Amino acid sequence: MTRPRLLLTLSLTLFVSAAAHATLVRAIPFDQKVQNAAAIVMGKCVAQESRWDDAHRWILTYSTFEVQMTMKGFPTRTITVVTPGGTVDGLHQETVGVPKFREGDEHVLFIRNSKVGPTVLDFEQGDYHVMRDERGDRVVRPAVTSSVLIDMQRGAAVAPEAQRSLDEFETTVREIVRTREIQKMELLKERTRQEASIGAVLARNRVLVIFALLGALLATWQLVKRS
Repeated sequence: MTRPRLLLTLSLTLFVSAAAHATLVRAIPFDQKVQNAAAIVMGKCVAQESRWDDAHRWILTYSTFEVQMTMKGFPTRTITVVTPGGTVDGLHQETVGVPKFREGDEHVLFIRNSKVGPTVLDFEQGDYHVMRDERGDRVVRPAVTSSVLIDMQRGAAVAPEAQRSLDEFETTVREIVRTREIQKMELLKERTRQEASIGAVLARNRVLVIFALLGALLATWQLVKRS
């Protein structure tokens, strides 16, 4: 076997081996995450506690964040996020793809509501680290993950989202939220116009409507009488 072919074979073998041990996850478009999130907040993790659930089967970790900015949803001073996994009395449980937080770290979190409380939407894809770049400016970076993100439409792996400044991130989120609200208002207006149009047609033809109802009642009465 020639050297180039040997190197190619080794490269393919290593790639297949790595992919076999990786977790494949559907990549969620950023716009979709913004729309599906009940809230989007930026904050600092100030406290953590792990404890058993009510059935004493699963360990849950409660991470409390001091909210510094609310990009979507109602403003709040603090929020406690529940994630599966943690350590209690020396026993550790861990779920693949669940974000991990440390006290003192800053994050942007996409929140969804669950039965046990607010949690992170789309697991690691709903978690962004807030850091400082070399100039000291705040930047937002997707959470580090070992999962392979897959574009389900193309059936191909995609690269994680690029790092961006906090200002750019906030502007993008607010623009998506604003656009969505405008779309909702337009749909509501269109529905109102359609209902008003139907009401106007019924009002103009109320005599015909009355005769139609009477005809239907008469036909129903005749069927009942025959039976």
